[in-house]
Amino acid sequence: MKRIKMARIAALLGLATLALLSVACEQKSINEIMANPHRYTKHEVGVVGRVVQSYSVLGRGAYQIDDGTGKLWVVSVGDKGVPRKGARVAVKGKIRDGFDLGSIVKLPEAISSGLVLEESSLKARD
Repeated sequence: MKRIKMARIAALLGLATLALLSVACEQKSINEIMANPHRYTKHEVGVVGRVVQSYSVLGRGAYQIDDGTGKLWVVSVGDKGVPRKGARVAVKGKIRDGFDLGSIVKLPEAISSGLVLEESSLKARD
């Protein structure tokens, strides 16, 4: 009887682990994202890098990160603010091609006409 319970518990733990792994955010290099951006538009992707440029107005804005393989603009859609230049961050979000903020915020041309990551989560890294 105890063996059956233990087997069930082990099976449930295995299924829970598998479920967590299947919904986990895929960590990618900026080069991989730039090489095939459409692959990352349907689900969240994670990138770790250093902030090399940062622009914000009233808690909203954008920042560019560099992971050593390339640079990518990240657009903050919430009102949490943006990290400052030099910060090392881990960011998650969806890739947007041809992202345009319109008249909401006037950002540099490189942001409004190119490939960006729309931020859904941001954490500081050591």
